[in-house]
Amino acid sequence: MAAAELYSKYARVWLPDAAEVWKSAELTKDYTPGDQTLSLQLEDGTKVEHKIDPRTNNLPPLRNPDILVGENDLTALSYLHEPAVLHNLKVRFIDSRLIYTYCGIVLVAINPYERLPIYDAAIINAYSGQNMGDMDPHIFAVAEEAYKQMARDERNQSIIVSGESGAGKTVSAKYAMRYFATVSSSGEANVEERVLASSPIMEALGNAKTTRNDNSSRFGKYIEIGFDTKYCITGANMRTYLLEKSRVVFQAHSERNYHIFYQLCASSHLPEFKAFRLGCADDFHCTNQGQSPVIDGVDDAKEMCNTRRSFSLLGIGESDQMEIYQILSAILHLSNVEVKDQSADRCSIKQDDVHLMVFCDLMGVPCEEMAHWLCHRKLKTTTETFVKPVPKINAIYGRDALAKHIYARLFSWIVDSINSALKSTVKQHSFIGVLDIYGFETFDINSFEQFCINYANEKLQQQFNLHVFKLEQEEYMKEEIPWTLIDFYDNQPCINLIEAKLGVLDLLDEECKMPKGSDETWAQKLYNTLLKQNAHFEKPRLSNRAFIIHHFADKVEYQCVGFLEKNKDTVNEEQINVLKKSKFDLLLKLFEDDEKAAKSSNKLTSSIGRAGSAKKDTKKTVGLQFRQSLHLLMETLNATTPHYVRCIKPNDHKAPFTLDPVRAVQQLRACGILETIRISAAGFPSRWTYQEFFSRYRVLMKQKDLLPDRKQACKNLLEKLIKDQGKYQFGKNKIFFRAGQVAFLEKLRSDKLRMACVSIQKTIRCWLARKKYLRMRESAITIQKHVRGHQARCYAKFLLQTRAAIIIQRNVRMWSKRKRYQQQRSAAITVQCFWRAHMARKQYHKLMYEKKAIVIQKWVKGWLARQHYKRILAAIILLQSCVRRMRAKRELKKLKVEARSVEHFKKLNIGMENKILQLQHKINEQQKENRELSEKLCVTEKAQTMEIERQSSEIENLRRSEQETRAKAERLPSLLEQLSFLQHELENTRREKEDLEEQTKVYKEQTEQVVDELNTKNNLLKNDVDELNKQIVEQAQQLTEIQTNAENTKQLEQDLTEERSRYQSLLSEHLHLEERHRDLKEQMDLNTTSSKSSLKRTDSNYSSNSSEFSQSLGSTEGEDSSVQTEDETQTAVDLPVLLKLQRRVKELEQEKQSLWQQLDKREEDQQEKAKRQELESENKKLKQDLNELRKSLTNENSDLVPPAPGSLPYKVLLEQLNSSTEELEMRKEEVLLLRSHLVRQEALKHKDSALGEGVKLDLSEIPSYQDVHKSTDIHTLNEDGELWLAYEGLKETNRLLEYQMHEQERVHNERYMKLVEEMNKLKDEKEQQQQMLAQSLLLPEDARIEASLKLEITRLTRENLELLEQQEKQDKTIRKLKKQLKLYMKKVEDFEVSTEQENRRSVVSPPGRAVNITRKEKEYQGMLEYKQGDESRLLKNLVIDLKPRGVAVSFTPGLPAYIIFMCVRYADIVNDDQRVSTLLNSTISSIKGVIKRRGNDFEVVSFWLANTCRLMHCLKQYSGDEVFMVHNTAKQNEHCLTNFELSEYQQVFGDLAIQIYRQLIKCMEDILQHLIVSSMLENETIQGVLGSKPTGLRKRSTSFSEEGAVTMEVLLQRLGLFHTTMSQHGMDSDLIKQVVKQQFYIICAVTLNHLLLRKDMCSWGKGLQIRYNVWQLEEWLAERELTDCGAKETLEPLIQAAQLLQIKKKTEADAQAICNMCTGLTTAQIVKVLTLYTPVIEFEERVSPSFITTIKNLLKDRAESSTLMMDAKKIFTVTLPFTPSSVALDTVQIPSSLNLGFLTRI
Repeated sequence: MAAAELYSKYARVWLPDAAEVWKSAELTKDYTPGDQTLSLQLEDGTKVEHKIDPRTNNLPPLRNPDILVGENDLTALSYLHEPAVLHNLKVRFIDSRLIYTYCGIVLVAINPYERLPIYDAAIINAYSGQNMGDMDPHIFAVAEEAYKQMARDERNQSIIVSGESGAGKTVSAKYAMRYFATVSSSGEANVEERVLASSPIMEALGNAKTTRNDNSSRFGKYIEIGFDTKYCITGANMRTYLLEKSRVVFQAHSERNYHIFYQLCASSHLPEFKAFRLGCADDFHCTNQGQSPVIDGVDDAKEMCNTRRSFSLLGIGESDQMEIYQILSAILHLSNVEVKDQSADRCSIKQDDVHLMVFCDLMGVPCEEMAHWLCHRKLKTTTETFVKPVPKINAIYGRDALAKHIYARLFSWIVDSINSALKSTVKQHSFIGVLDIYGFETFDINSFEQFCINYANEKLQQQFNLHVFKLEQEEYMKEEIPWTLIDFYDNQPCINLIEAKLGVLDLLDEECKMPKGSDETWAQKLYNTLLKQNAHFEKPRLSNRAFIIHHFADKVEYQCVGFLEKNKDTVNEEQINVLKKSKFDLLLKLFEDDEKAAKSSNKLTSSIGRAGSAKKDTKKTVGLQFRQSLHLLMETLNATTPHYVRCIKPNDHKAPFTLDPVRAVQQLRACGILETIRISAAGFPSRWTYQEFFSRYRVLMKQKDLLPDRKQACKNLLEKLIKDQGKYQFGKNKIFFRAGQVAFLEKLRSDKLRMACVSIQKTIRCWLARKKYLRMRESAITIQKHVRGHQARCYAKFLLQTRAAIIIQRNVRMWSKRKRYQQQRSAAITVQCFWRAHMARKQYHKLMYEKKAIVIQKWVKGWLARQHYKRILAAIILLQSCVRRMRAKRELKKLKVEARSVEHFKKLNIGMENKILQLQHKINEQQKENRELSEKLCVTEKAQTMEIERQSSEIENLRRSEQETRAKAERLPSLLEQLSFLQHELENTRREKEDLEEQTKVYKEQTEQVVDELNTKNNLLKNDVDELNKQIVEQAQQLTEIQTNAENTKQLEQDLTEERSRYQSLLSEHLHLEERHRDLKEQMDLNTTSSKSSLKRTDSNYSSNSSEFSQSLGSTEGEDSSVQTEDETQTAVDLPVLLKLQRRVKELEQEKQSLWQQLDKREEDQQEKAKRQELESENKKLKQDLNELRKSLTNENSDLVPPAPGSLPYKVLLEQLNSSTEELEMRKEEVLLLRSHLVRQEALKHKDSALGEGVKLDLSEIPSYQDVHKSTDIHTLNEDGELWLAYEGLKETNRLLEYQMHEQERVHNERYMKLVEEMNKLKDEKEQQQQMLAQSLLLPEDARIEASLKLEITRLTRENLELLEQQEKQDKTIRKLKKQLKLYMKKVEDFEVSTEQENRRSVVSPPGRAVNITRKEKEYQGMLEYKQGDESRLLKNLVIDLKPRGVAVSFTPGLPAYIIFMCVRYADIVNDDQRVSTLLNSTISSIKGVIKRRGNDFEVVSFWLANTCRLMHCLKQYSGDEVFMVHNTAKQNEHCLTNFELSEYQQVFGDLAIQIYRQLIKCMEDILQHLIVSSMLENETIQGVLGSKPTGLRKRSTSFSEEGAVTMEVLLQRLGLFHTTMSQHGMDSDLIKQVVKQQFYIICAVTLNHLLLRKDMCSWGKGLQIRYNVWQLEEWLAERELTDCGAKETLEPLIQAAQLLQIKKKTEADAQAICNMCTGLTTAQIVKVLTLYTPVIEFEERVSPSFITTIKNLLKDRAESSTLMMDAKKIFTVTLPFTPSSVALDTVQIPSSLNLGFLTRI
């Protein structure tokens, strides 16, 4: 594909960056070939121009599509290069917080620097048995793959864990070993704990704090964990490499010595450590150099306790531990020994040096001698030996060398002790090795240690490259695709540079042998020898004491200083000799190897004659030892299947979940991850199965391209899309793509989907817009309609209001006009009246004036005028005074106001007072003048005006008086009327007042009475209130007491449930230990008896001992073969021997199966023999009856006369005699036939069996068929002719058997054809249902509901028709049975009539001849009699050999329990306590034995759980206790126990029921385990809803065969089978509900745990699928009426997890809704689901980190456990409520098939 297609606009690329290594950018315009630059835009919006090198024309690497980012496997990325790897790791580590990622066969583990809840036992159980690739990457997945391949391929495995210091190698190796210890149960006790206990010891002695890591391993180790043939851990072995001894005496700043020294110092206060005279870590030179004695979060005292506990667990006693601590304390004191100068070449140590004295005291050596040899050295020449003093610096070097040597010896001895403690007596069949070794190291100063470490990494990298290359080529060959050799980096030249002849190590060893060898001379040899010969070797420009080696990861400069000294590892021999003189046992053990080596070298040198030189030559250098151990390690690894774990250190600051890109890329290059990517990218990294490819890219096909052959359809599509056929290859099962092709296909797919989305959006938007327009148009029309209606109504209302207003106005106006008219009329009348009166009076006055009263009137009027004047004058004066007073008051008020305002003004303007006073004074003078002038003016004016006023006032007064008189005269009649009206009203009010007073008096009296009554009532109420208050207080106290009691009861209930669960768990552990003890005892007995017992078996014990014999035979042969193979394969694994062993095991298994078949046949023969015995017994009875009849007929001594011939009794007797003789002959023939048949089969079996040699049977004694034909006289062989009858019977039986076989074959074929037809019918129905379901999903919701209703109606009609047919058939059978019943009734009636007639005749006949003797019906007492010692026989037939399936279907539920209890009743009646205890104890042991042998059979466990509970209920029901007798009938109460009280056995059987219940749950869990994940998560019940994400993940091969997909129907069928089985067995309903609740809890826990560990399952579609599956489970509960059992509540966490996958996850409101919804999930689970949420299609979005942070903040106050996984092994406490039985014991029938004929019903 052309670059122009890929580098188009909006394509994203990676640009190199100094800080971030790689930076993302986007093309802003298309690239065309020949362009010199690329126009790019960074993520922050910056636009850049990237120059293209014209010589190489290399374009920047492309980014993968977003949907491929965050993949579990780096090789699944379409573009495989460094930036893609780094970005994928960054997204997983920082955004998703996932520390594990696959890179092909490599697991990349990034140290999170934080404790994560992903290593619990629940997670180990979740990964156990899973295929690698099915679950999220994890160290447990690698461990499981290694364990599985070891079991499948019979090949040893190894896990190689590497990485630099601080990357987490030790932790990863520790978790891998923990996984092996958990999943494999060992045969020996505590072997897993011992294997894990070695880790704390090795960490204490070999780990230290460095600047990069607080717990850095300063040595390499390879631990071989051994397994037996059952793949259980048998032991372990450890090999160590290159311990950093220099750390014992020197530590850099901020570093520490080995942890054990600080643990000792922290525990120095303990009494057992007082003798070591230790102190603080700062007091010793070897622990205070780093100045960092404490690690944050680590308590050295507690760690010391863990170390001591681990020593004890490994069998290292307390005395040996104290010796180890004593040597370590001595090393601490040795570091503090002070050496002082005496001269330039001489030094000394004080005699009273405390630390030297303590060192010598702890070591048990003389102090003077040790002090001497610390400061002196012995030199040997050919002729003499002399002692030479050493300078101070050399003495200090010698002291430190001695300390390092002692510590190294102690370390090696402890490793050997651990290996001996972990060594097992059981033969190791295979092993898994865990290699925890240092990664590639480069520092500023690199010395001998870094050289050895990098040398080891070169070897490991070479092995890794070859393995990766081999796997790639094997995959191509397996798929049969053409391939070419992939070129990969081969670091063999670098390895040759180091280890080849005249290499670096060879020259170093040679220089160490030189007498005057030094680092400088060695460097010169390196320059002269290697500089020009090897391209991987360089010399630094500015140094002559260093060299550079080009390693696979980087080039490293090594400083030559110290190489020779570290390689020699010399120590003063005289100091060692002083230590060897010690009486300290452990110290002598440390140097035993030196003595052995010295002795062997002395023997060798004595024979040759070169003592000194040979002794020197025998000592190996450190480099040589390391090279040899490394070669041995590589041989071991090459002989195993390797698994790689590469640990990455994300940053140097130990910050949690922070990734430094520069450091990460350095380590990715160093650990070989990028080399793996390069090898993958060179081939075909992306691999798809044809089905996956078709499902993913079907959208790119047209309808005509869809072919029935999916493979051909995929080929046609690829040929059309990708023109270059070299970019892909078609394999047998997969399509292989070159790098980048999947991204191209994803681009095409996303473009196609985008175009389809645009088209869909266009159509939908058009539809939405038109729908909106139509809705708006309809709304506008509706609004207009309503508005117009409203306007019309308003107008009509207006018209009505107008009309009403007009009418009102008309009436009002009429009323006002009428009122005005009436007023005017009355006024006119009044005016007329007054006018007429006035005219009359005027006429009268005129007459009086004119004629008579003129003079009188004159005087009267004058007097009146004067009087009126006086009154007016007085009134005016009064009025004037009032007015003046009022005006004066007003003036006063004004003056006061003015005074106040002036005062205020004065206050405000204090400075203006003088001016105001002056002005006031002037105003006063002017006022005086004015007043005088005005007074004069007033006097004159008054004089004038008074006269005028007086005259005008008189005139005015006269006018007023006249008007007043007129007005008074007019008002007088109205006032009189008002006065009369008021008087009348006054009278009324007076009367009303009197009435009211009377009423008030009455009311007062009544109210007083009422008040008195109320007061009395109030007092009573107060008393009641007081009493009620007292009662309330008492009730409150009682309520508080009740609440406290309720809380106490709740707490007690909780304590009870906890105690019950604890008791049940302890009970299960106790019973498990008992079984373990019994197994070990049986195994010991078997081992002891197998050597003594012979192989001979007799006929009688063959059937009972054949299985034991076969098992013992298989075990002894297996042991012999295992011993033999152990001798043959001590050093290496011999493949032919293994194949022979496998073949032998298969043969033994076949022999075992054949023996079991023979045992089954033997049991059938025994049943036939029992039938024969029954026939013989019946025959004997018939003979006895015949003899009795003969005696009765021929009895001469009887007084009665025998019946005469021809009489009725004689005929009856004759008929009975004939019938009995005929029946006797028939029985005799049957017996002979059966006997001959059994004898023949017995002979043939013993002839063909393996024990035929021991059983002497001569078949010649049995005549063959030919001999019988040739015989002339049959009577010579057998007088009675029994042999001939046997032969004829045998032929008849053969014919009968042949006929039966043919008949059974015909019936079987018919049944088979019917089943085939039913199966085809069910398939058709299933396909129709699937089609209809798919069609209904495409329909809208209403149509879907109608379709589902139609489907349901058709299904119900079909079922109704079938039921009608069945009902008709049953009606027919009922009619037939009724007819038969009528016939039988008639026959019975006829028979009764005939018997009555015969009885009458017999009465007439002579008495005493009773022919028919009828038995009375017995009344049973509900017990079974058995003999002493028959308990084993009873339990063998009833418990051990019983098959539950037949009993559950045919017999009464709980029948074995009833039978055993009826036997207990018999033992109780006979008052035999020994018999009761023997029977019950034997029953318990027998049931335990059945559960132990067949504990994996759900049907057996369920059957015996039901019977154990029933037996326990019977013991309670018939115990005689009144609590239980209430539930019994009167007949059942008669059957109660009388002599014994068996309450203790009730508890024992309850414990046994609990044990069986837990075994039932385990059995059920084992059955459901492999169904749950497939049905609940992996199977797509709703087709077309879930999307498939392009993974291309290359899964490892699995040890299990790929089975068909497990659907939800399979799981529901299994649950239904469980429920049906338990119901058939008669299990209590409460117990069934508890089992169902436990089932649903297991389903929820397993499903949720796998959901939390599988990133590919956390999507929206998967949440929908889970909710649908949960709905099906709820429907299953509803169908069986189990909704109240609590099972639905156990599914709540799973339901909430599914809802969490589907809910919106963007805003803070969404976060709050999630917190409110997910109450059944822990915070860790919610965050994990959100973190793992993965978009399946391009249109989904990931959950942002800010949203997850919001969720954490909202949930931080929630009190809950921090565990991530649900405990799938949790078993709820079981309660066994008493359930009485309605079955009466006297009605229990014992079937003959149980072979319990020796029991007798009483």
